Amino acid sequence: MPQHSRIAAVLGPTNTGKTHYAIERMLGYRTGVIGLPLRLLAREVYDRIVAARGPSVVALVTGEERIVPPRTQYWVCTVEAMPEGMGADFVAIDEIQLCADPERGHVFTDRLLRMRGTHETLFLGSDTMRGPIAGLVPGVEFVRRERMSQLVYAGSKKISRLPARTAIVGFSIDNVYAIAELLKRQKGGAAVVMGALSPRTRNAQVELYQNGEVDYLVATDAIGMGLNLDIDHVAFSSLTKFDGRRMRPLQPNELAQIAGRAGRGMSHGTFGVTGEAGPIPDEWVEAITSHSFTPLKKLNWRNADLRFGSIAALETSLDASPADDRLSKAREADDLRALRALSGETEVMARASDPASVKLLWDVCRIPDFRGISNAEHASLLGVIFGHLHQVGHVPDDFLARQVKRIDRTDGDIDTLSKRLAYIRTWTYVAQRRGWVQDEDHWRDATRAVEDSLSDALHAALTQRFVDRRTSVLLRRLKQKEALLAEVNDQGEVTVEGQFVGRLEGFRFRQDKDATGQEAKTLRQASVQALTPHFHLRADRFYNAPDTEIDYTEQGGLMWGDQAVGKLAKGDDPLKPRVVAFVDDEAGPDVAQKVERRLQHFMDRKIAALFEPLVKMRDDEALTGLARGFAFRLVEAMGVIPRAEVADDVKALDQDARGALRKHGVRFGQYTIFMPLLLKPAPTRLRLVLWSLANGLDIFPEAPPPGLVTVPNVQDVPDQHYTLAGYRKAGQRSIRIDMLERLADMLRAEDSRAGFEAKADMLSITGMTLEQFADLMGGLGYRAEQGERTKVKPADAVVQPETGEQVAGAATQLPEDTPVMDVAAETAPALEPGAEETPTPADVAEPVAATEDEGEAPVSAEPAEVTDAASNEAVVAETPEEEILPGTAPDEALAGAETEVFYTFTWGGNRGNNRGGQRRGAGGGKPRRDAAGGDRPRGDRSGGGGKGKGPKGKGGKGPKGDRDRGPKNFESRPPRKEKQIDPDNPFAAALMGLKDRS
Repeated sequence: MPQHSRIAAVLGPTNTGKTHYAIERMLGYRTGVIGLPLRLLAREVYDRIVAARGPSVVALVTGEERIVPPRTQYWVCTVEAMPEGMGADFVAIDEIQLCADPERGHVFTDRLLRMRGTHETLFLGSDTMRGPIAGLVPGVEFVRRERMSQLVYAGSKKISRLPARTAIVGFSIDNVYAIAELLKRQKGGAAVVMGALSPRTRNAQVELYQNGEVDYLVATDAIGMGLNLDIDHVAFSSLTKFDGRRMRPLQPNELAQIAGRAGRGMSHGTFGVTGEAGPIPDEWVEAITSHSFTPLKKLNWRNADLRFGSIAALETSLDASPADDRLSKAREADDLRALRALSGETEVMARASDPASVKLLWDVCRIPDFRGISNAEHASLLGVIFGHLHQVGHVPDDFLARQVKRIDRTDGDIDTLSKRLAYIRTWTYVAQRRGWVQDEDHWRDATRAVEDSLSDALHAALTQRFVDRRTSVLLRRLKQKEALLAEVNDQGEVTVEGQFVGRLEGFRFRQDKDATGQEAKTLRQASVQALTPHFHLRADRFYNAPDTEIDYTEQGGLMWGDQAVGKLAKGDDPLKPRVVAFVDDEAGPDVAQKVERRLQHFMDRKIAALFEPLVKMRDDEALTGLARGFAFRLVEAMGVIPRAEVADDVKALDQDARGALRKHGVRFGQYTIFMPLLLKPAPTRLRLVLWSLANGLDIFPEAPPPGLVTVPNVQDVPDQHYTLAGYRKAGQRSIRIDMLERLADMLRAEDSRAGFEAKADMLSITGMTLEQFADLMGGLGYRAEQGERTKVKPADAVVQPETGEQVAGAATQLPEDTPVMDVAAETAPALEPGAEETPTPADVAEPVAATEDEGEAPVSAEPAEVTDAASNEAVVAETPEEEILPGTAPDEALAGAETEVFYTFTWGGNRGNNRGGQRRGAGGGKPRRDAAGGDRPRGDRSGGGGKGKGPKGKGGKGPKGDRDRGPKNFESRPPRKEKQIDPDNPFAAALMGLKDRS
């Protein structure tokens, strides 16, 4: 070594720029070597030098990584991997105070004593090393560097109250993971840094912290070894650690080394405790803040002058004791334990029989136990590697390939990936050793690729488990007080700054249910801020949307597409319900008012369109007197009202009043007074909603599916609900009221006293079987008597000669959107424009419930006589005689004939529904009371609408004449108004006489 070579010890606390000073000094020379305590720190320094001088002149040598360009000038190494005998101009050893470390101290002490640069040598570390260095290194120059920022003790704080940019230090993997999990729930997550991580994983985790994606770092004491991070506060979660053999308390200088990571450059830092860690003693706090610690007196040492003559000689040299009192013999390290374990194996002893073999065995024993398994297992693996190297001179490719392939998997959890990463580091170390594998470049690249893939997978697993990217991103943007960017896709999913935060349903934001605690608060805050402009844009789009995009539900909800935007509420008028908009308070009053106005416009137009006949009748000022009162009743009932409920009102209406109401589409049916246009599916659906709102129901009745003539009765459903839906209960089923009126028209032609059978048309319009029809008729007040008879084969159906379609007895299936009254109108003749509708018999028939039971249906009418179209003569249906095959006895033929069930229907006397009439007694002649409470003759069934005016109504001459002559006919046409005879007319007396005669 030249005599002008400089040896300096640059000592001082953390954050004094010692490492930066050494790098600058090294780059001032042509060649240089710097030794660092950690592989992670070596990679950080390597990247800095490469950025300054380029990769072609910078080498990186660690146990698992070796990058050595051909023109290497600067070597960045871990202390164990520093090359010896190179004669570099500059040599530096960082964190020289590790000479006192029980595990690795002997390596640093060896570099302190034997590693020198030809021009300059620097030892970087703590002031505690001043005494040992001065005594062991002659001619050393001491350089004192002061901390560039202050370090202040902040006491104890809960993890939830730790400030941003805090590093929390744990001393076990379980402790680190638990703290990171807690920070994820409360602060959005944390980066994790441990010494066992690969540089690639560690750098990726540090990047999460450095770029602000997370504000917290959870680490082991590895961060105390020179890692330069932007940390403002360091919190110790424990003041004890396991040093490999026992749990022991941390010393003040160790705490200072870690706490010194807080505050970089000119920024001040703080430190303290958290979790279950007790307070730091005051004297320790004073020592840490003033950077004054007890000087080191002894350094760990192990003999570097090894003897390889035999295994025993090697062990003896390793067991040598130091000659200097300032050095103490290091405790048994992992490599020495492995050597002693292998020396007990016969095969290893046989192979290590010469100095070269012993040296090879020692090199194998120095493979670190990356896996952290037991000494015996680690020694067993080393024995296998030594056997291959000694026998064939290298590790066989097929053996190495099997080991690498077994590890090359990226599935599994954090612990599984960490173990695989530790395993691959063993083979990476083997591949880095010169001459241990045949194709060094291939295996270095292969093991490095597996390590990189596992490192990426571990980083992803750590991030997924300990970082809530969504919360961390939103917290960072909120902290920066910048406008947040929100996006809403077609499914309503809301993303803020690319992070999913919830769903926008109409004008209400549904936050992600997975978020809890601090995360939920952050999401809400960010979402409200980002969605404000979206609410206004969406409100404008909704206000201009066509009515076809808006609808109401059968429970009174208001929908915009598939999103609920409001609901209907009871208003002052049943036909004018109020609208309640579903709008978040954060959207603002302007958005709420705009949505409410649009919904109100929609409902007003919907009611005006679907209830147009009802609204026009309500607003018709031409309706006066009883007609106006009846119209009011009908409006209250929303266009459908059972006739029995308004029987007196109907009787009180004269023909002019009825005609005025018919002009508005009112039909006076036998069972129901209704407006046919309001029986269509859409008005029916709206009627149920409006009626339910007006009556304050919690659950609204739903309309039956459109197109059904009958529906089954549901127990506990009120009759009024069926009426509002356009149906009437009859037996086990309810029949649509328009079809019921058509059926009533057919029944008028039948003799309900003598009995009749169901016609095909009756079954056709109801869509029922004969048994179901019998139950229906029972519900209408008829008595059904069942019988059996021989089945007569029906005549062949009439077939159209050209098309071949069957036309006899064919039933027509109507489309679903056909209004219910359109079916009834199919058979009715069309009216000329301006012509007045001719009243049907049902318009004047008396309600069933108000008619006295006389043994026949009150709607019966004289059946029409069937005539032959050609001869205009009555046709008498003949019953065909049974055909008996030749040779067959009559009884045998009858025995083989099929029987059929038939029903005969007769009027059953309303079965308790009659509340106004009396059954006729044996005495006869007693007048009966009409529905209005007045007396009228028995023979008059016209309900006031027929022409008979006395005991001898039309078609009868006495009280019993009607019944004695069989079925009767009724005239539903209103009586003609005859002109009054002018008394001044000279023919007045003659005219009066003629009138009396008529």
